[in-house]
Amino acid sequence: MPEGDTVYRHAAQLREALAGRVLESTDFRVPRYATVDLSGHTVDEVISRGKHLIIRVGDTTIQSHLKMEGLWHTYTSTGQQAPRWRRPAHTARCVLTTAETQAVGFSLGELRVLTREQEDDLLSGLGPDLLGPDWNHDEARRRMLEEPQRSIGVALLDQRNLAGVGNVFRSEICFLARLSPLTPVAEVPDLDRIIELSHRLLTVNKLRPRRATTGDAVSSINYWVYGRAKKTCLRCGTRIQRSELGEEELRERAIEDRSIYVCSHCQPAWIPA
Repeated sequence: MPEGDTVYRHAAQLREALAGRVLESTDFRVPRYATVDLSGHTVDEVISRGKHLIIRVGDTTIQSHLKMEGLWHTYTSTGQQAPRWRRPAHTARCVLTTAETQAVGFSLGELRVLTREQEDDLLSGLGPDLLGPDWNHDEARRRMLEEPQRSIGVALLDQRNLAGVGNVFRSEICFLARLSPLTPVAEVPDLDRIIELSHRLLTVNKLRPRRATTGDAVSSINYWVYGRAKKTCLRCGTRIQRSELGEEELRERAIEDRSIYVCSHCQPAWIPA
């Protein structure tokens, strides 16, 4: 599932393929931007910002969000022959072609062509980027404590607090901290540890071809609890439980599964004082 680390890897791949190169053609397969033509312009930079992927071309920004199924592929151009794509052509939403490479965004959950000013407005509400140069632990803590009675499981998913955590990481973070995701932020025993754990997990996975939170990237089991409903906990043998956790406002802002996975023994239920 795409989260901050996935978007970071996609940005690194696209940066290598596009940055500093002139676009020979652009094809935006979204009706609103179908007539946009950036051919002849140079790609200045490609960055990730939380779960957003940003391609800057002069005064224009191409913003995409992978959501559940999106991904970017890059292909080497071979003369007049178009490269053969590894995904069905009807799922392509954006095609950027240079003399050397072609970048194709498939099944993108969001695709926008914006001015730089509109980009700033779109991203202004995001919290510190866990994988960005602006990462600020103290600011993330301050934002999370603005709503102290909110559950930590929901607070971690809110991109206004810290940008980059999705369903996979929030399940794993709560498990590793032995914390019920229903615990209010104000009652988390060590909030600094939760924030640092979030930063560390995304950092170690940002360039891995295969994400892992167990410390073993080559094992067949990559996660402690995520996606392991009804299977036994790797620590204690208790059956992993799956439930839904997400406030209505979060459901409205993203079409994402809100499943969370918990070991009831390793993560005792929160009991109000």
